[in-house]
Amino acid sequence: MNDNASLAVTAPLRDPLPLAGLLALASAGFITILTEAMPAGLLPQMSEGLGVSQALVGQLVTLYALGSLLAAIPLTLLTRGWRRRPLLLIAIGGFALVNSVTAFSSHYGVTLVARFFAGVFAGLLWALLAGYASRMVAPHLQGRAIALAMLGAPLALSLGVPAGTLLGTLVGWRTSFAIMTGLTLLLLIWARWQLPDFAGEAPSKRLGLNRVLALPGIRPVLWVTFTYVLAHNILYTYIAPLLVPAGIGSEIDQVLLVFGLMALVSIWLVGMWIDQHLRLLTLISCAMFAAAALLLGLCISSTICIYISVAAWGLAFGGLPALLQTALAKSAGNSADAAQSMLVTVWNLGIAGGGLAGGLMLQHWGVEAFAWAVLALIALALGAMTGKTLSGR
Repeated sequence: MNDNASLAVTAPLRDPLPLAGLLALASAGFITILTEAMPAGLLPQMSEGLGVSQALVGQLVTLYALGSLLAAIPLTLLTRGWRRRPLLLIAIGGFALVNSVTAFSSHYGVTLVARFFAGVFAGLLWALLAGYASRMVAPHLQGRAIALAMLGAPLALSLGVPAGTLLGTLVGWRTSFAIMTGLTLLLLIWARWQLPDFAGEAPSKRLGLNRVLALPGIRPVLWVTFTYVLAHNILYTYIAPLLVPAGIGSEIDQVLLVFGLMALVSIWLVGMWIDQHLRLLTLISCAMFAAAALLLGLCISSTICIYISVAAWGLAFGGLPALLQTALAKSAGNSADAAQSMLVTVWNLGIAGGGLAGGLMLQHWGVEAFAWAVLALIALALGAMTGKTLSGR
């Protein structure tokens, strides 16, 4: 029996869009992002509880990103032949384990190791999500399915992290991580019940990493990913000093809420049109981000301009992960998971690079340089899209 036939047997397409299964994937993304970001919102409490400085607690986020960066590609290649649902459940279950260790550990070193392995599980999970979602639906609905599966990330950033921070303040950071473990166990039951199983890649169909990278469209999508995410994280990492020239440094919560809400609107809009206008939506996203950066550069001391820029930025960025992952899935075909692992790696490089580049610019030229750096990076992204680099119109 060929691979397509086995898919038809294991996952009959009875419904155009299997919402329960796709929302289970989105919930996995939600827990992943919340696990990653919670220490940033609970720095003082975790610093006191672990008996280390806040700077050292901040390294819990760094080790998480490092785990994702190092593990995504090798783990994905190592498990290409595994059946998909057991592998996904292992990745989700890993979060129950590492969050339990974080909740009960009183030793900073043990907590640091747990956070590294949280990143490892995250790298594997993010490499699986887009390919899993695309295999659950008919080809003409793949973009919409991926957009829905990606919904967890912006929800976690806009609503989950503030809620997790508030919860940590009310009941303590250890209880917060224990609650995360409980939610993860519930998600395991939900995912096992609602998600179909798929075969792994047959040995005869597995392409080497270099051959996957050489497939038409893969390199341009990865380049757009790196330049866009690098630009995004220059702004997002240093959003607090960015607000100071306008005198709204104390309004960071409101500013991030505007960004998060517009990101959700973006995901809804992208989900409606992604399968018909993938390339156009990606171009619009880049153009809107460039316009937001230009406005920011021209009037960084204006409160209204800051809020308009952040709203446009959120609208540009929210649907971007779904756009890029859909483009990569369409370009990679049967090698989608391997290609997605590259995207996870490149994405984390963009995050790390944004923090480093933004810090250097802040030190030497101030926040006024951010907008122009973003414009230059988005110009590079648009340059990669001048040819037919994205599947779709």
